[in-house]
Amino acid sequence: MAETKFQGADKPKPGQPLTAREEAVRRLKEKGVLGVDGQPMPRRKFLISLALAWATFAAALGGALTALSAFLIPRVDFTKIDVFKAGAPDVFPKNTVDESFKASKGVWIVNDGQKIFALSIVCTHLGCTPNWMENERKFKCPCHGSGFTMQGVNFEGPAPVPLRRFEVSLADDGQIVVNKGRLFMAEKGEFDDSRSYIAV
Repeated sequence: MAETKFQGADKPKPGQPLTAREEAVRRLKEKGVLGVDGQPMPRRKFLISLALAWATFAAALGGALTALSAFLIPRVDFTKIDVFKAGAPDVFPKNTVDESFKASKGVWIVNDGQKIFALSIVCTHLGCTPNWMENERKFKCPCHGSGFTMQGVNFEGPAPVPLRRFEVSLADDGQIVVNKGRLFMAEKGEFDDSRSYIAV
């Protein structure tokens, strides 16, 4: 196959508009199909460039998928169930929400006057952390406005279901034991389960 060489006569003169052929050659050079000398890129060099382009794309895609999976899949070690003692029942006065374990354990200890229970601090809408609003006597999510009663029941905003409760029991020494390995869901009627609260 004869190679086409572009001679000096093919080069445009300054200030002169490019012919269609000259414009096509210029574009091919910009795309890297033709070398700076106007010759077609050797097959080997073209294949190496193509392989490098695909490798770069694959690396970028792999990084994006890794980041997405880290976001979607929680890093939870299910072999370590968080069980802790919260204190004796009389430490939690009636009609109060104790936030002592909010930051360290992700739990509110609530005494609504009839029961003591441990509420999850995770909003059931998109996983934000609601705040206990003492003056309004409700949990309010700052992200999308979901509101929950002291019992954790959703009553405003987009949250579709109530907050989750964790299993609670009394240890031999009289302290409340919170087991975060067992969740109770109101929509399944589990708030009536005696393991989800301690009667006061």
